[in-house]
Amino acid sequence: MADQLPPSDREMPAASSGPSHSHDPHPHHGHHLHLNPEGGPENQRRVLFAMLLTGGFMFAEVIGGLLSGSLALLADAGHMLTDSAALALAWLAFQIARRPADARRSFGYRRFEVLAAFANGLALFAIVAWILFEAVQRLTNPVEIHGAPMLGVAAVGLVVNIIALKILHQDHTENINIRGARMHVLSDLLGSVAAIAAALVILATGWTPIDPLLSMLVAVLIMRGAWKLLQQSTHILLEGTPDDINREAVRRHLTETMPELIDVHHIHAWSLSDSQTVMTLHAQIPEQSDQAALLKRMKSVLAQRFNVSHATIQLEPCGCPDRH
Repeated sequence: MADQLPPSDREMPAASSGPSHSHDPHPHHGHHLHLNPEGGPENQRRVLFAMLLTGGFMFAEVIGGLLSGSLALLADAGHMLTDSAALALAWLAFQIARRPADARRSFGYRRFEVLAAFANGLALFAIVAWILFEAVQRLTNPVEIHGAPMLGVAAVGLVVNIIALKILHQDHTENINIRGARMHVLSDLLGSVAAIAAALVILATGWTPIDPLLSMLVAVLIMRGAWKLLQQSTHILLEGTPDDINREAVRRHLTETMPELIDVHHIHAWSLSDSQTVMTLHAQIPEQSDQAALLKRMKSVLAQRFNVSHATIQLEPCGCPDRH
């Protein structure tokens, strides 16, 4: 039996002598996966504005560091360079994700957003390692720090990062690519706060070790967020079951709401992105069932109850051929 889609996307059903299942026809055959990005263009604009903002301030920070002789400001400028690159990667991911499905990638390019988030998670760990290394170096070999210019540039950096963070803040959707970009900006913001605090202490007491000590604290805070981002993106890339999907709950709900189903098994679920769940399953049914009606109801239940973007369902009126 042919795939039962909403009326606007439905093809004429084709006869079948074997087990009935929903399927993914070639795009030229009339219908395909409707997996449009949530707020894609808006997310792109946010990331682009944040990238231009942080990239522009990076050059100002380099000039401030050279004029003041502050190694801390030059080091932070290097941090902002990596953040600008991370934001550029996030923006590129949104661009690529908009490409339609083709013959080689039938699900489209949405997974590239997850790859970008994974790369940004790794970059955050590299930044943490670099901060810790620099902090140890400065504790063992203290350098002269000019508190006044450091305070001024760090204060401006804090304002820039607050604006960038506000641009990347989302009220109604949560995209893993945006989260990766936001983590980089947040790490910069924490660095600016630490630099302001360190500058105030240096101006008041002249005690320069406060700078690397606060930098180490910021590194620990960044590492927590980076680890969570890396876990989430890795889980999606490994096609792990989404956190909000319980396969037993899916089986139980389908069999309880549709008494005509004899059994539901071989349930597999994974994510194309953090907002798009795909599922396949087998359903054993009586031989004289209305297969078209059952397919339509099951797909509707999976979409509404479990937020499944696309379901492939194999109907088995004669038992499961995969069971031994």
